[in-house]
Amino acid sequence: MDLQKKLAQVPSSPGIYIMKDAREKVLYVGKALNLKNRLRSYFQKSASVDARKSKMIGEVRTFEFIVTKNELEALVLEANFIKRVKPRYNIILRDDKNYPYLKLALNEEWPRLEVARRITKDGALYFGPYVPAGIMWEMLKFIRRNFPIRICRYNLDKPFRPCVRYQMGKCLAPCAESLRMPSDRDKYMEIVNEVRSFIQGEKKELLSNLQARMQKLSDELQFEEAARIRDRLKALEKAWESQRVIAPELGDADVIGIYRGEQEVSVFILFIRNGMVTGQKDFFLRKVGHIRIEEVVISFIEQFYSKEMLLPPRIILPLKIKLSTQQKWLSKKRGDTVELDYVKNELEARLLKMADDNAFYSFGRHKETKIDETLLKIKDLLSLKKVPSRIGALDVSNISGSEAVGALIIHENGKFAKDDYRLFRIKTVKGIDDFAMIGEVAGRYLNNISDDESKLPKLLIIDGGRGQLESALDAMKPFDLTVEVAALAKAKERRSTEKLSGVRTDVDRIYLPGKRAPIYLEPLLETTHLLQKIRDEAHRFAITYHKKLRSKRILESPLERIKGIGKTRRLALLRHFGSIDAIRKASVDEIASLKGMNRKVAKVVKESLGPYR
Repeated sequence: MDLQKKLAQVPSSPGIYIMKDAREKVLYVGKALNLKNRLRSYFQKSASVDARKSKMIGEVRTFEFIVTKNELEALVLEANFIKRVKPRYNIILRDDKNYPYLKLALNEEWPRLEVARRITKDGALYFGPYVPAGIMWEMLKFIRRNFPIRICRYNLDKPFRPCVRYQMGKCLAPCAESLRMPSDRDKYMEIVNEVRSFIQGEKKELLSNLQARMQKLSDELQFEEAARIRDRLKALEKAWESQRVIAPELGDADVIGIYRGEQEVSVFILFIRNGMVTGQKDFFLRKVGHIRIEEVVISFIEQFYSKEMLLPPRIILPLKIKLSTQQKWLSKKRGDTVELDYVKNELEARLLKMADDNAFYSFGRHKETKIDETLLKIKDLLSLKKVPSRIGALDVSNISGSEAVGALIIHENGKFAKDDYRLFRIKTVKGIDDFAMIGEVAGRYLNNISDDESKLPKLLIIDGGRGQLESALDAMKPFDLTVEVAALAKAKERRSTEKLSGVRTDVDRIYLPGKRAPIYLEPLLETTHLLQKIRDEAHRFAITYHKKLRSKRILESPLERIKGIGKTRRLALLRHFGSIDAIRKASVDEIASLKGMNRKVAKVVKESLGPYR
């Protein structure tokens, strides 16, 4: 059947259409209020389409369509098809992650706060999204330190003994039967409401409530409890100093900025909740060609918001465009009105300019022909000789020296080069000695690739402090390579002794060869995020390998580690005696009497397994 005959059979109904080539491969998916008119518009000689769609039509050999009840249903179906099939001529948003939220489980008798990546209608309160997640983890850490609500996931139907957090005053311990009186729950729910107010940025109300409670406790001579409230007030005031309050009167909104090049488009989105910036995310759309910017914005909104997420009441668009169908769809998803519109006032205009500016900077960072701005900043920060276009990171993992492993990962061209990852089982180090392990892994890695300069990292990051750095440098001396090295130490809780000495450990620090003082990394900078991301990937890779070996060892039979006991002898021993303990109980003569065994091997088995206890 030719295309014209097939077009005659298309109904004048809403739905989606699927363009395919000669191999039945999907080229394009679109939606229409009237399928017949839309499909005819593609194949008329007088059709006015851009160069990209003109090329696509030349490849189309057939099409399919699915009728829907209305345009809204067609929109949802189109978004799902594009996400699943990823057609070549559609604008594809490569973002399949679920963003993190803070979930306050008000649906539970004793609510707790946790991180969630899926929004469900379960009666809980969700806050976010937080992108990147660093702000969220800092907030969660602060809450767990200053608000004594439970963090455990235990079923509290049956009471049990409180954990150490209760002893530390970090939890009101609703797990204990003696702490479940109505007055205890009232006190617990007061704390829960304080947590909610803190996350939502309700400063005035929260501070007022805490001050009133502190005064009441003081009047009742409960000075210890009043002191706890006082400390919480001080911590809150300090925490709010660093919060990015940007537009209190705006409330909740997403602001979408956009920048267009010749063939690519950069989109930048700001997540504003309760007037505070809780996150930001940029997207780089390649091979957009001559697609109208309105179509780019529509495709972005339909794909980005098709995932399960907490929608704001207002989404500020980067240009004036009417999106009534998309607005109905998002309002239905939210269960309340969602307004899709261009800026309405000076405040929104300033926020849109901020989003547009960030889209421009993001565009520059993503262009392959330019050196990544973040790498340039790292070069300056660490006083490196060259831009670290290829960065390696090294870490080790072990428990009490057992199953010790090392891992090295590579980050290049803005992504992790997983084909260049390497794993090592520690061979020369016995016991707990992270410094020596770092030295062994660095030496073995460089020995393997020292002949291929293209594989060498420009910068090698060691997970650890000055000691780990010195070990790596000692291991590198025989090779005389142009690899620059730095050690990245994780942040710790700041102690009073460190405050007095002036040494900071409450932020991540970089140690460099020949320099006594470390470089302190500012938490919110892009350079910090990239260095931490690379360091954390090395840690993840090492610990995953360590856990794999440890699990294998746990499941391994003690007989497998005895020299001279192969599979045949191992099976013979287990079949005859039934268990390892039974073999331990057996005498040397009993073991030697088995087929394939002798006294010499029997003695080795007894010595290796040890006596029965």
